[in-house]
Amino acid sequence: MGTVRIRYWAGAKAAAGTALEEVQADTPRQALEDARRRRGDAGFDRVLAASSLLIDGRAAHDAELDGPVEGVVELEVLPPFAGG
Repeated sequence: MGTVRIRYWAGAKAAAGTALEEVQADTPRQALEDARRRRGDAGFDRVLAASSLLIDGRAAHDAELDGPVEGVVELEVLPPFAGG
């Protein structure tokens, strides 16, 4: 088990009520599920479902969320946003 440092950006930060949290977990998916369970908020769930995820600065595909966490892993939650 390692530490997943979840960093929330923009609307995800607002939905989470924090910019950063650390979760002890075996996988990044487990860390996200723990964050969901603790909040129990449908709005937070919707933001997570619509967000892109980065693991250690690289785009995370679904299978990568089940990879083992060793040491500290940075998981970034980026909700959809417009801009230019």
